[in-house]
Amino acid sequence: MPEEDTIIKSSVKHKGFFTFADLYRFAYDWLKDETGLDVTEDKYGEKLAGNEKEIDVEWTGEKKLTDYFKIKVKVEFEIKKLKEVEIQQEGKKIKTNQGDVKITAKGILIKDYDGKFERTAFRKFLRSVYERWIITSRVDQFEDKVFEDVDEFLAQIKAWLALEGKR
Repeated sequence: MPEEDTIIKSSVKHKGFFTFADLYRFAYDWLKDETGLDVTEDKYGEKLAGNEKEIDVEWTGEKKLTDYFKIKVKVEFEIKKLKEVEIQQEGKKIKTNQGDVKITAKGILIKDYDGKFERTAFRKFLRSVYERWIITSRVDQFEDKVFEDVDEFLAQIKAWLALEGKR
């Protein structure tokens, strides 16, 4: 079984104006284009309560780095009290959304994702020696990459939401 190490888990919260469809598209495109992850939607759920919605979305993005390492990023959107509103911008009425959003991202480094070292006890021992003494700097390098990708993703989301909220 491959070894999965959670490197970072963090979230961004925002209350106010934003367009959910644009946020969804921005986040998906950023993950795909900037990190090269193959992103799949694992869950999409909506609940209606009067004129408000609650939306839950879960994504998983993966990318092979080498024959031994793989990056996995799990993203969760929790949207509460989402409703359509009209606002005035430069003398024009614009339709947008208002609500609470929380986006959580978890960055995971997967080692030996094919399980090549898992077949015997001796191979498991060799894997620990390989990781601890031979490729230590490589493990650190990929852990840093996972951390930086997830941290930058959340920073971009936060900046996007701040710009949208100032409309």
